[in-house]
Amino acid sequence: MAKANADKLRRLRAWVQNYDWGRCGAEAQVARLLALNYGAEIESERPYAEFWMGTHDSGPSFLADEEGQKEENVGLKEWIGKNPNVLGHKVLEKWGSDLPFLFKVLSVAKALSIQAHPDKELAKGLHKLQPNLYKDGNHKPEMALAITEFRALCGFITLEELKGVLKDVPEIVELVGTASANQVLYIDEKHGAEKVKSALRSVFTQLMSASKEMTTKAISKLKSRLHMKSQLRCLTEKEQLMLQLEKQYPGDIGVISAFFFNYVKLNPGEALYLGANEPHAYLSGECIECMATSDNVVRAGLTPKHRDIQTLCSMLTYKQGHPEILKGFPLSPYITRYLPPFDEFEVDRCILPKGASAVFPAIPGPSIFLAFVGEGTLHTGSWNDIVTEGDVLFAPADTEITISTASELQLYRAGVNSRFLHAL
Repeated sequence: MAKANADKLRRLRAWVQNYDWGRCGAEAQVARLLALNYGAEIESERPYAEFWMGTHDSGPSFLADEEGQKEENVGLKEWIGKNPNVLGHKVLEKWGSDLPFLFKVLSVAKALSIQAHPDKELAKGLHKLQPNLYKDGNHKPEMALAITEFRALCGFITLEELKGVLKDVPEIVELVGTASANQVLYIDEKHGAEKVKSALRSVFTQLMSASKEMTTKAISKLKSRLHMKSQLRCLTEKEQLMLQLEKQYPGDIGVISAFFFNYVKLNPGEALYLGANEPHAYLSGECIECMATSDNVVRAGLTPKHRDIQTLCSMLTYKQGHPEILKGFPLSPYITRYLPPFDEFEVDRCILPKGASAVFPAIPGPSIFLAFVGEGTLHTGSWNDIVTEGDVLFAPADTEITISTASELQLYRAGVNSRFLHAL
């Protein structure tokens, strides 16, 4: 393929995942983008969960021609393999001839599983042992940037909060046993971080390993008690959440283990990032998501899929405390950058009002752009075209891009983390 052809922006056809937790039909931003990206017909009863933009084998993007039709089965991964210069030398040196990030839009109607993503060492081992379950040998740090209000469970609550849970939720003590509960209740920060971590690991593992019969009984008792309490007082947010989760996943241990995690509500424009081996579950809302190129998930609750409780409980970091929320920082009047502590990716949000323009400077790494709402014009040295909502474009390294709009344009960009690209 001629180098001149590799230098311009390339339109992409994205991939959609129809997981059962997705929003159904036209309610889902994922469905809207799918219809706009390549004219697919939307089925009102079908869930549309994830819109994938990248090279992962579980949902690869394909090159589209100038009219937006898919080129004859030319995958983005294959095309990059033939044109590795589009990645820039620094990306090529570290990750080889593949895109190090995977870019997504999520439309979440009901809770995803309580899960964590393995670090690289564990991922390689899991992939080798069970390649049908763990699809690759990569780690999967990730970041979710809220489009609507976005709710999630993320990381463990503090020791003091956990003591409060064990005092206020007797059904948990019934499941874990008094000895495990007392380990937490009678420990203090002054005993040292390792002892606190050990006590948390012990009580959480006991909870997640409870028998189906005991779990069903405990959830039933908890549900009845909360219904009675609701006659006397307003239920706490966590208690209300537990009742919502029970409707979605009756009798699931994930319903009761939700008390152990921080309950996070992101406003539009706020982001949450997750490192390897951190427990989390997205609950509802729509978000932009970016991650290292991986699809490895270890699940333990709120799911009909395969659970690997032993692996999950042994792999977690057991860090406690509220996660950091990123609000982004301005790159220019219309562009906000979200920079997580991972080399593989960053995300920019660009909101252009009528008549405005913005410049994405040339960087020594590749980018993927998603036109989310509205219409505008993208200009590079050798390329100039209209982009409308639903368009996805790949931009090679060292490409300066100017965006303008006569109406309004909301656009997102994923790229390799600029701290990595500009490090000496």
